[in-house]
Amino acid sequence: MQNFITQPIRTAAVLTTSYVAGTELTPSNVDPIIHNQLILLVDFTIGSLTTAELKIEFSPDGTNYYQETADSVSGGTIGEAVGTRQFSATGAYRIAVPIKDHYIKVSVKGTGTVTSSSMAIKAILGEV
Repeated sequence: MQNFITQPIRTAAVLTTSYVAGTELTPSNVDPIIHNQLILLVDFTIGSLTTAELKIEFSPDGTNYYQETADSVSGGTIGEAVGTRQFSATGAYRIAVPIKDHYIKVSVKGTGTVTSSSMAIKAILGEV
C-alpha cells in the first residue's frame, strides 16, 4: 500500500529574477492537510547565477498565505523572520517540512545572471 503522493511542482526551467510559483498543492489536486510531512526534491543548476532562492507559503483557505518562518534565539528571546531557502551551488537537494495546511505554494527566483540556470521541484506528501 502506497502511503505517500508524489506531485511535480516545477518542471526544469531557467529561473527568473522575480519569484515564480510552481503548481500549488491544493485540496483539488492532492489535499496536503491529510498528510503531515512535505519533502521537496530540488534539482538545481546554478549556471551564471549568484544564488537561487525558494520560499514556501501556506494557507488554510487559498486566499491568505503565510510564509514559512525561521527562528533565531538570542539571550532567551526567540525572534521570528520569514524564511527563504538559498542555494549557492548546483546540486540535488532534499528539504523536509512539517505541514498541516490545505494549500501550499512553492516559489523560486534567481539572483544575478540567469543564463544556463535551471530548477526542477517535486513534492512528496506523506506521514511521519
